[in-house]
Amino acid sequence: MRRKPDIFIIGGGIAGLTNAILLSRAGFKVRLAERKTFPYHRVCGEYVSNEALPFLGSIGLKPDDLNAAKINKLVVSAPSGRTVANHLNMGGFGLSRYALDNRLYELALQHGVEMLTGVKVDDVTFSGNDFSIVTAGEVYQADLVIGAWGKRSNLDQKLERSFFKQRSPYMGVKYHIKTRFAEDTIRLDNFSGGYCGLNKIEDDLYCLCYLSENKHLKRYGSIAAMEEEVLMKNPFLKEVFANSDFIWQKPETINEVAFENKPLVDQHILMAGDSAGMITPLCGNGMAMAFHSAKILSGIIRNQCTEGFSNTTRNNIEDQYQKE
Repeated sequence: MRRKPDIFIIGGGIAGLTNAILLSRAGFKVRLAERKTFPYHRVCGEYVSNEALPFLGSIGLKPDDLNAAKINKLVVSAPSGRTVANHLNMGGFGLSRYALDNRLYELALQHGVEMLTGVKVDDVTFSGNDFSIVTAGEVYQADLVIGAWGKRSNLDQKLERSFFKQRSPYMGVKYHIKTRFAEDTIRLDNFSGGYCGLNKIEDDLYCLCYLSENKHLKRYGSIAAMEEEVLMKNPFLKEVFANSDFIWQKPETINEVAFENKPLVDQHILMAGDSAGMITPLCGNGMAMAFHSAKILSGIIRNQCTEGFSNTTRNNIEDQYQKE
């Protein structure tokens, strides 16, 4: 019987969970380590392009079942408040990562993925023919490792990835709010050094998420002061902050949001999702791209392993992935 490789995935975001589902469904033994426990919130604009719908249906994920908002209009404002609007031909849907990632987690369990939640990976090394994945409680072995740990991680520092040494001027902030705003529209409201996205998600909630130069935070000393002095110079954002109910006592935040090029393969680790690179969130295709990247990578692994697994197979996987 031809041996299939054991696969270890680090990170339980969209790319990690989707790779896990597809590979486990194809008969591979898959472990996935995620340092948090599901469900949980993360910084994200929470808008998914409808181009992802056929693929989502193929893995058993139906946004309508999660009460996702249907979005087909776009409004963009300048810092002055001047706006332009347009219809979105493709459209998209709004759904929190809290709900989306948790559904992917449930699907991964259903497909037999061994989920290690609340487990932080401290180190990963490759020697000879396999990997050693080090956690606080155990050292795991695997033939292939997929790095899907997100935008910035302790493992990037461990691996001495070049982008980690470069300081990024951007930070991200996200709230869930209740507000009076069109349910079928996504807004992109600009301010000095950044922009803020607003769109409906499930139930009666909206996602308000912005990217800002972190120099504003350093200047004004707090997120609240930065919002008042910078974001609220845009009349629409001033209205939103003044007339909305903010669900959380404090927002989700992320620092050092980097857009530098990252290698797809680093020390034989196959990078996926934000670990492999990011586009600017303004494009609105980040999550759809994460699903697509998982489809590509899992497909390469599946196709290259039909005759078994060896170091030659590993090299072929790496070469093909870097050419896709």
